[in-house]
Amino acid sequence: MVQLLLPIIYISFISLGLPDSLLGSAWPSMYPALGVPVSYAGLISMIISFGTIVSSLNSDRLTRALGTGKVTVLSVAMTAAALFGFSVSTQFWMLCLWAVPYGLGAGSVDAALNNYVALHYKSRHMSWLHCMWGIGTMISPMVMGRVLAGGGPWTSGYRYIALFQILLSAVLFFSLPLWQSRTAGTDTETASTQALSLGQVFRLPGAREVMLCFFCYCALETTAGLWASSYLTLTKGVAAGTAASFASLFYIGITAGRAACGFLTLKFNDTQMIRMGQCILAAGVLALLLPGPQVLALSGLVLVGLGCAPIYPSIIHSTPEHFGADRSQAVIGIQMASAYLGNLAMPPLFGLLANNITPALFPFYLLALLVLMVFMHEQLVRKTSRC
Repeated sequence: MVQLLLPIIYISFISLGLPDSLLGSAWPSMYPALGVPVSYAGLISMIISFGTIVSSLNSDRLTRALGTGKVTVLSVAMTAAALFGFSVSTQFWMLCLWAVPYGLGAGSVDAALNNYVALHYKSRHMSWLHCMWGIGTMISPMVMGRVLAGGGPWTSGYRYIALFQILLSAVLFFSLPLWQSRTAGTDTETASTQALSLGQVFRLPGAREVMLCFFCYCALETTAGLWASSYLTLTKGVAAGTAASFASLFYIGITAGRAACGFLTLKFNDTQMIRMGQCILAAGVLALLLPGPQVLALSGLVLVGLGCAPIYPSIIHSTPEHFGADRSQAVIGIQMASAYLGNLAMPPLFGLLANNITPALFPFYLLALLVLMVFMHEQLVRKTSRC
């Protein structure tokens, strides 16, 4: 029966990705119906991000008190309720209210599941699980697009995804005995220690470095995904349709790259996978920087996506090795908070630079984040290496 748990975790990672891309795909239809400016999507996104940061910072305490299985059930149920709330909302302020459980439900389950997989499964599963997240981010826009193309309201798209999350909550609830069987006798040390405070986590050797490393990675990934199409169009003269297609290939590159990385981890360890990704990222940024035909810049964007693929899952999976199994949940919670802070702060900052200076700064912005990420990762390895 324990073997059934891994497929359930895979499905859970798909569910993590479903809400992440839903707002962006639905918003062009949402804001006219709600009678608000197009920029108000940023307010909802900020509320969700703040909620995710708060729940990530408290994931260690919650997971120790309830266990990974119960945290997962409660968190998925919260996101299901929030998505259903979106589907019945008729005013913008209602969306803002439902965005609170939307964000709170996402952070704890993200940190808890990542730590659980890092402790109990091989690195290849971490890569494949984050590939499942990528599949989730592709499914929900397809569902929303199908609904809108058929003449249905955006609320129906949210309702379909909410029903899937409700079904998954029921499956997770009935799978709770599997979590208990899997962890019986394996987490006694973790369960017996108290949750670490933020101050205690910050004082761990390498904690600040891994936080900044994660911040830079997620800032780079989100900035690339948000602004790549605009950079290609405004700076490289690429047609808008072509730029949009290659911007989507950026995400496909991440998802396909993580599927391939699962096999590469059979030969390379986490540190090697991270360095490999950083090298591919550097090649992609260089291709964006160099003058030349448009195909060079387009290829660079795909390389940036492929370079991103191994970094996120490998940093997560290496956390117990760097900090110990008894501290990994606390550290991963801080990493998740750092990730969402990078997502929240850095893409808008580039937007200001592009608007007030030039969008041609895009590859230099990515390069600066990459250099800082590489430096912090090497410092992390140096400070946490065990003789």
